[in-house]
Parts: sequence; structure tokens; C-alpha cells
Amino acid sequence: MIILGIDPGTIFTGFGFIKLDKNNYICIEHGLIKLQASKSLPSKLEIIYDELDRLIKLYKPDEFAIETAFYGKNVQSAMKIGYARGVSILAAVHNKVPASEYSPREIKKSVVGTGAASKEQVSYMIKKILDIKNGKMRFDESDALAVALCHAFRMRSPVKKSKNWKSFVEMFPERVIG
Repeated sequence: MIILGIDPGTIFTGFGFIKLDKNNYICIEHGLIKLQASKSLPSKLEIIYDELDRLIKLYKPDEFAIETAFYGKNVQSAMKIGYARGVSILAAVHNKVPASEYSPREIKKSVVGTGAASKEQVSYMIKKILDIKNGKMRFDESDALAVALCHAFRMRSPVKKSKNWKSFVEMFPERVIG
């Protein structure tokens, strides 16, 4: 099974494809859709849609997962991210790929074990879980891979929820390094 994870944005939209192979999680591809600040918002949204449509046709994911909107202090920024989310979901729907959404806290908790994890912690765990040796990865990419992994973990055990670090380690020993 192939899962596409998206970290939406109107400057950078991160994407990550992972493959579930029994209990192994394999990174197929990750990257950024880079958007020029000088372009209009509608042009940026078209680029996001077209690039995701191309990637979906190329990698043929079975599932699509995206980070939900967060509530920020800047309403304009939140709205722009909402537009990027919308065209991203539309690309999945147009390609008949089932879409799921996860909150930032849920994504961090599923990958790191705490919903208050930093971007550095998420990136570190993504590299360890997916055995990514290349140290160069933007947070938008590691966040997108985290979204995909969160979805994979939820599909594998949708009812398991850890209450604390000890129960998390007991439920998911393969995610603990060392």
C-alpha cells in the first residue's frame, strides 16, 4: 500500500510517499512544491493542484493524508493554507484516492510519542523510522512524511491510543530507537 502525505502551504507544499510492506515503512519519494512569492494566489493554487495531480498519477497512492487546518493568530495565513488544503484534497478526490485528515498534535504524537514535539524531533524520528540517510530534508518534507506515517499507523491499529510514554513504547516498540 502506498500513502501520500501532504503538508500544505502557499510558499512550500511538502509531499511524501511511503509504502507499507508488512511491518516495514519505506520512503518512496519526498519533496517540495516550491511556489514563487510573486505569483498570485490563484496561480499558486493551480501549481499545487497540477503538481499533486501529476505525482498522484505517477506514484498511484492508495491513500491520501493531509494535516488539518490549525488556528493561528494570522487569519489571512490560515485562510491561504486552507486554500492549499482544498486544492490538495481536490487532486486526491479527482484521482479517486481516499483522503484522511489529522491534526498537528495527532501527527506529532503518532510519530514522536508526544503532541508537543518540535519540528526537529519530528524530522529526526522520520529519518530514523524510514531509514533516510540523507540529512538534507526541509521541515515541510518531514512533516508530509509524518502525516503519511500517522495515517499508516492509524490504519494498522485504529483503536490503539497511548495514554503515556510507557504505553506508547509497549504498543509501538518498532518506533523506539535504541
